[in-house]
Amino acid sequence: MSALPDTASQRSRDQIITRVLAAGAVAVLRLRENGSAMRVIEALLAGGISGVEVTATTPGAIGVIDEAARRFGDDILLGVGSVLDVRTASQAVSAGARYVVSPVFHGAVLAEAHRLGVPAMPGAYTPSEIFAAHEAGADVVKVFPAEGLGPAFIRGVLAPMPFLRLMPTGGVTPDNVGDWIAAGAAAVGLGSALVDQSLIASGDFAALEARARRLRDNLLAARASGRGSTA
Repeated sequence: MSALPDTASQRSRDQIITRVLAAGAVAVLRLRENGSAMRVIEALLAGGISGVEVTATTPGAIGVIDEAARRFGDDILLGVGSVLDVRTASQAVSAGARYVVSPVFHGAVLAEAHRLGVPAMPGAYTPSEIFAAHEAGADVVKVFPAEGLGPAFIRGVLAPMPFLRLMPTGGVTPDNVGDWIAAGAAAVGLGSALVDQSLIASGDFAALEARARRLRDNLLAARASGRGSTA
């Protein structure tokens, strides 16, 4: 995928981010094998979760992204995660990924994502790291790993810096998602708390769909009660 002109790139990124924030949740697919990937995605979509991040650590991740992009089209908000180098970002976007997520802040990866016209969501842990990623142009900052921080951390960071868009990942579950939304999270990321490897191994995609639906219902309930917003 070739680079887009600056104005077109910004417009493309804004459109994608608007959809991701409106959806509110991104399912992180860190699969041990990719044979069930499409079934997993089907279950998530059926449960109302359209944001799906295929991690680069998933075997054959680029092929999974390519197949998912072709099969589900605009029904899915498809991204690539665990990106640590420019080449992976470029390959994933060419395959159909519409945003690039990293566990750390890597300036070259952020720049490559923007060159290709897609949002970059780098990872950060401390307030200083979060602000540095924002200043570098991060479209959303992934607060990771968030399980050791908790919703109070999100609230505390946003108090002096309310302009930040934070997506805590790690420690978020279908049942506590409302607490993170209430704390001010713009969106959340969920890995094993949603995409349970044991459910996949047993072929219990109905349970995975039910878990996705519970997440979606709790997220919408939190927003409807004024505990969060889509902005």
